[in-house]
Amino acid sequence: MNIKSKEARVGDFIVMAVCLFVILLCIMPMINLLAQSLSSSQSVINNKVSFIPIIHNHESNTFHTGMTLESYRYVFLDASFTRSMWWTAILTVICTLFSLLMTILCAYPLTYDWLRGKTFINTVIIFTMYFSAGTIPNYILMRSLGLLNNPLVLIIPNCLSVFNMIILRSFFFGIPESLRESAEIDGANPFTVLVRIYIPLSAPVLATLALFYAVGRWNGFGDALLYINAAPQWVPIQLKLWQLINNMTSIDVSTVEMVAGTVPRTSDAIKAAAIMFATVPILVVYPWLQRYFIAGVTIGAVKG
Repeated sequence: MNIKSKEARVGDFIVMAVCLFVILLCIMPMINLLAQSLSSSQSVINNKVSFIPIIHNHESNTFHTGMTLESYRYVFLDASFTRSMWWTAILTVICTLFSLLMTILCAYPLTYDWLRGKTFINTVIIFTMYFSAGTIPNYILMRSLGLLNNPLVLIIPNCLSVFNMIILRSFFFGIPESLRESAEIDGANPFTVLVRIYIPLSAPVLATLALFYAVGRWNGFGDALLYINAAPQWVPIQLKLWQLINNMTSIDVSTVEMVAGTVPRTSDAIKAAAIMFATVPILVVYPWLQRYFIAGVTIGAVKG
């Protein structure tokens, strides 16, 4: 039996307290945002928001604690916002599946020693990880290919991450070659080996990479900002949020607040509700993949 000394137990409590403090600091902005989204617009403007949302009573001109879903109702009633949400969800699924396919097709052949030009191919792939043409050349390329204001511009350019490919390739290297050799003796071709052996054994790392690709696509808005200018039907949710917060567009409701008595702006409570509306779906995905997350990253990084 391993009995810790009093000093060791005190050290454990200190580490646990520090970890809890850091976690609290990380989730504090989300809690504050949630409180704003559940408060009335007037209480947000008057800085009356706390962890217990405060509602303003217009008849008696008083504040009292409670919750209101008024801001969420405005968000759900906005057709453009819900359309962006559904489009982003579909786009995330398509990009995740397509990116996983491209990552597998890139990583698997590099596990064969007899592949001609293997060293050169690896060098070229790694080179693209550190060096790129830049924003302006990429924009000119997308325009030349006719991908501007095209949904494919949100899928094709970022369909493969070199970093994720290296993780998957390292995982493939960790699979015993005896399994592949036994399958080849039985007459299996490389494609059969991939489908019947490598992919089933790679569930943890594939789930991890799927999480990476899904979160990256859900949170991405830079490519849409550059390439989607005249096609509002292809605007993803993050770009919609950026437009909302920067007052480039607003939720299609008639409620606006007067700030400093002269300047109208979209309610901050509605903005907070919109951000929560766009953030929660991707957070829900993580618990389903969490059990694969640590195993996928660590196993894929054993060899390189």
